[in-house]
Amino acid sequence: MLTEERRQQILELLQRNQRIVAKDLADLFHVSVDSIRRDLTIMKEQGLLKKTYGGAIPVTQLRSLPLPESLRYGEGSPHQNAISRLAASYIGENDSVFIGGAGIHYGMLKYLSRTMPFTVITNSLKIAQTIREMDNIESYLIGGRLRSASGNLIDPLAIEQIRRFSLDLCFITGGGVSSKGISTTAPDGASFARTVNEISRRTICLAPHEKMGVDMFARTLPIHELDLVITDAGAPAAVIREIEDQGVEVVVAAAESDSSASGL
Repeated sequence: MLTEERRQQILELLQRNQRIVAKDLADLFHVSVDSIRRDLTIMKEQGLLKKTYGGAIPVTQLRSLPLPESLRYGEGSPHQNAISRLAASYIGENDSVFIGGAGIHYGMLKYLSRTMPFTVITNSLKIAQTIREMDNIESYLIGGRLRSASGNLIDPLAIEQIRRFSLDLCFITGGGVSSKGISTTAPDGASFARTVNEISRRTICLAPHEKMGVDMFARTLPIHELDLVITDAGAPAAVIREIEDQGVEVVVAAAESDSSASGL
């Protein structure tokens, strides 16, 4: 099969299934995973799809539902863990910190200090249930309408309650991070994140490489409002330069080389 024929079939599968996995495609077409990754990269550059970790989704796809909890709050990939570990290192003694309910936020928890006192504010049941076992952390759970699919609270009541706090640091993420800013699929989630940014002295964006250079439906923040973007070695150099040109510092997290993380 010619390369162009394979890519056409990949596009047809993507349109039919709304998601493709590189390993599955490699098995289907009897080629290496690296060959499929090259196909997906070229197709992304042609505007035919959006690459994700391990595969791709359609350009026009808006994923309104979160991943199942078993996937969202798993062990995390090495590059995501590298970002989570570096992010946790920015928390100082007695800081008040917002940690949201994304998978990469959950990944931070295993790297949090078990001795240094600080405060965590969250709108995620999963995060709250985990950190309540850490004696050195004072924690607050924002109230509001509970989303059964994600376990997060991001409605107008949650926004009203978070405004009552003053934060030293917040960690935010989104479905896309580009020189235009952070974006997501849902306007209500974007509104909540904007409010968290407004009450925080410092805002750090957690941006795995698969989200870099992606723009989604609802704009959360313009990029210049961020203090720092933490990404990984897979992030496109051109996107990093574009963000830095906006006056925002970008730090590339090194991959984990040991098992120094504390256990939960």
